[in-house]
Amino acid sequence: MSGFLFFLISVAIAATAVILGVGIYSLAKGGAFAKENGNKLMRLRVLAQAVAIAIMAVFLIAIGKGPGG
Repeated sequence: MSGFLFFLISVAIAATAVILGVGIYSLAKGGAFAKENGNKLMRLRVLAQAVAIAIMAVFLIAIGKGPGG
Protein backbone atom coordinates (compact mmCIF):
# COMPACT_ATOMS: atom_id res chain seq x y z
CA MET A 1 0.00 0.00 0.00
CA SER A 2 2.80 2.42 0.87
CA GLY A 3 4.47 1.80 -2.48
CA PHE A 4 1.28 2.65 -4.33
CA LEU A 5 0.81 5.84 -2.31
CA PHE A 6 4.42 6.81 -2.98
CA PHE A 7 3.75 6.34 -6.70
CA LEU A 8 0.62 8.51 -6.45
CA ILE A 9 2.62 11.22 -4.68
CA SER A 10 5.14 11.19 -7.53
CA VAL A 11 2.38 11.46 -10.12
CA ALA A 12 0.66 14.30 -8.23
CA ILE A 13 3.90 16.25 -7.88
CA ALA A 14 4.70 15.75 -11.57
CA ALA A 15 1.20 16.90 -12.55
CA THR A 16 1.58 19.99 -10.36
CA ALA A 17 4.95 20.80 -11.94
CA VAL A 18 3.61 20.38 -15.49
CA ILE A 19 0.57 22.57 -14.80
CA LEU A 20 2.78 25.20 -13.18
CA GLY A 21 5.18 25.13 -16.13
CA VAL A 22 2.40 25.51 -18.69
CA GLY A 23 0.84 28.32 -16.67
CA ILE A 24 4.08 30.26 -16.29
CA TYR A 25 4.97 29.77 -19.94
CA SER A 26 1.57 30.95 -21.12
CA LEU A 27 1.66 34.02 -18.87
CA ALA A 28 5.20 34.88 -19.99
CA LYS A 29 4.31 34.48 -23.65
CA GLY A 30 1.01 36.33 -23.35
CA GLY A 31 -1.60 36.33 -26.06
CA ALA A 32 -5.10 34.94 -26.28
CA PHE A 33 -4.28 31.59 -24.64
CA ALA A 34 -2.92 33.31 -21.55
CA LYS A 35 -5.93 35.60 -21.28
CA GLU A 36 -8.37 32.73 -21.61
CA ASN A 37 -6.59 30.07 -19.57
CA GLY A 38 -4.11 31.72 -17.20
CA ASN A 39 -6.45 31.88 -14.23
CA LYS A 40 -7.84 28.39 -14.90
CA LEU A 41 -4.33 26.92 -15.02
CA MET A 42 -3.37 28.50 -11.71
CA ARG A 43 -6.57 27.23 -10.06
CA LEU A 44 -5.86 23.78 -11.46
CA ARG A 45 -2.34 23.99 -10.03
CA VAL A 46 -3.69 24.80 -6.58
CA LEU A 47 -6.07 21.84 -6.84
CA ALA A 48 -3.23 19.53 -7.92
CA GLN A 49 -1.13 20.76 -4.99
CA ALA A 50 -3.99 20.09 -2.58
CA VAL A 51 -4.37 16.56 -3.92
CA ALA A 52 -0.62 15.98 -3.59
CA ILE A 53 -0.63 17.20 0.01
CA ALA A 54 -3.66 15.05 0.85
CA ILE A 55 -1.97 11.97 -0.60
CA MET A 56 1.18 12.79 1.37
CA ALA A 57 -0.86 13.02 4.57
CA VAL A 58 -2.46 9.63 3.88
CA PHE A 59 0.99 8.20 3.15
CA LEU A 60 2.39 9.49 6.43
CA ILE A 61 -0.59 8.09 8.32
CA ALA A 62 -0.17 4.75 6.56
CA ILE A 63 3.53 4.42 7.37
CA GLY A 64 2.93 5.58 10.94
CA LYS A 65 0.56 2.66 11.55
CA GLY A 66 3.11 0.06 10.57
CA PRO A 67 4.30 -2.79 12.78
CA GLY A 68 4.68 -1.63 16.36
CA GLY A 69 3.11 1.77 15.58
